[in-house]
Amino acid sequence: MSEGLEVSLLPWQREVWDSGKRFQVIAAGRRCGKTRYAAYRLLVEALQSDKGHVFYIAETQGQARDILWSTLADIGRGVITKAHVNNLQFTLVNGATIALKGSDRPDTMRGVSLSFVVLDEYATMKPEVWSEILRPALADQKGSAVFIGTPAGRNHFWELYEYAKATEDEEWDAWHFTSFDNPLLDPKEIESARESMGTFAFNQEFKASFEAKESALFKEEWLRFSTDRPEAAWSDCVIAIDPAGFESTGGKKSKRLDNCCITVAYVSDEGWYIDDMIVGRWTLKETAEIIFETVVEHKPIRVGIERGIAQQAILSPLTDLMNNRNRWFPVELLTHSNQKKVDRVVWALQGRMERGKIVFNEGDWNTQLMDELFQFPSKLTHDDMIDSLAYVDQLAQNAYAGNIEELDSFEALDDITGY
Repeated sequence: MSEGLEVSLLPWQREVWDSGKRFQVIAAGRRCGKTRYAAYRLLVEALQSDKGHVFYIAETQGQARDILWSTLADIGRGVITKAHVNNLQFTLVNGATIALKGSDRPDTMRGVSLSFVVLDEYATMKPEVWSEILRPALADQKGSAVFIGTPAGRNHFWELYEYAKATEDEEWDAWHFTSFDNPLLDPKEIESARESMGTFAFNQEFKASFEAKESALFKEEWLRFSTDRPEAAWSDCVIAIDPAGFESTGGKKSKRLDNCCITVAYVSDEGWYIDDMIVGRWTLKETAEIIFETVVEHKPIRVGIERGIAQQAILSPLTDLMNNRNRWFPVELLTHSNQKKVDRVVWALQGRMERGKIVFNEGDWNTQLMDELFQFPSKLTHDDMIDSLAYVDQLAQNAYAGNIEELDSFEALDDITGY
């Protein structure tokens, strides 16, 4: 090992490092120190290798760059001689290389001889990447591997973890660590995260639980209904729209791929009051009309619609309505931010519902909403209402304006708009 590399390990990292196991499977919570452990192992293995490649693999090469490039460059600066950013490869003082790869491009990893590999967030990868490409590549060098990540239900990562724990093969072992195992992470910060997250999401992300996502994401006892909207507590109205997909956008009645849902919510830092959820199958013209009339009735401070082809189709007739009726309002484009739907919905809704932070008005739409909630994420049930409800989270982030009467310098410049 070069004198230019100083290895500083947390207690759990030292435990795994000292085990000397050839194949290590590590299930760990967020901010536990997984990335730093991977960086140290990659550098040391490369410095001790006289032949063969060293790979770090994430779900995509872009994620590999975002997760590890800067960390590896920082702690390895004393032993790195070249950093090839175009192909995401480091060259060390002994001539060995460390390459960052994406599991979504398996062909770039074929035909190489590997001495060491880290598979980060293995739960998001196809298991064939390991069994058909990487494991054979380790054979001639008798190379080793580290599987590391936060669980995502009981999938192939869980199966590998269970195998490594139970097998009598001395080359394998498995460890489980939570975010609390990182002494550098303030426990109060973890507890603060617990308050805004659902039990399932917190257990998975911070306690590295392998609990299956499909198991009771939403419970009936979490639902709260009231016909009384607290005017003082929920004063800011937002409208979130999950549009249907249209097969055609002509003047004739279109056949839809799904339902459209318009959620009217009154939000504050105390929680949400869901005043109405309008769901149905309409033509483009009908959809625009319903959106317009809903906005006129509730006077929201923010209106958002899911970005996509359907949104593009709806905005044209909606803009015509605004021009014809001399009433305009901005429409924000809502995005899923590259999150999977289940993750996005769970993070937006589960914690709030579990802690009574979402109250629903009583209406004919309640039964349909409950059906979607209790069946989610079944592909046999619509999820349009859940999708629309989850998008309230994006609109609510900056909706809490506070009591404007308390601002000494406030002056209404326009009696109609209030600005």
